[in-house]
Amino acid sequence: MRIPADLSVVGFDDLPVAAFVDPPLTSVHQPLTEMAAAATELARALGRGEVTPQVGLELATTLTVRESTSRPANQ
Repeated sequence: MRIPADLSVVGFDDLPVAAFVDPPLTSVHQPLTEMAAAATELARALGRGEVTPQVGLELATTLTVRESTSRPANQ
């Protein structure tokens, strides 16, 4: 199969290597710094014995479009 002519491929995490593979990989970028900060704060609060009001956190992601994806052939 040929990428992206026959199949579009999308990765997750947008690691730096994604831009350098052939073809460059379209990827979902996660805010790792913000994720680490939120996890650290939660761990510290739990370590102090605090009751935390939330059990989950939603952070915005972005799509970094590169050459591993294309429109469907019939469009």
